Amino acid sequence: MKKFENILDFATESGTEIPKPLAKKPFRIKGKGSRRGEEALIYTIPSHTGSKPYEKGVTVSEFALAQAELTRSGEFTRAWFKENLPSCAKEGACNFTTIGGVFELLGLARYEGRGRYVSV
Repeated sequence: MKKFENILDFATESGTEIPKPLAKKPFRIKGKGSRRGEEALIYTIPSHTGSKPYEKGVTVSEFALAQAELTRSGEFTRAWFKENLPSCAKEGACNFTTIGGVFELLGLARYEGRGRYVSV
């Protein structure tokens, strides 16, 4: 399995669409920023009212923990996400599919159905 050294290197790909299994409008990488007191990959989510997109983020350590789980167990699930990354989950359920979508972009995982990504 490939391993990224720093997710923030990937964050320079501003404008890249993040694969989302059920999204009707694109979620896009914005770049580097800060969330929960740590460096993070920031992304935009479309507004349902047509106004300015919302911004959310996933920290470097959250990505690292999720990748460790993907490597260890061969999967990254919503149940594991909620239990082990509660602050990230509290910011929004879309953070789960963002982590999984970035893993897809990096060639680390594929979407395997509701709430589950598996290593490739």
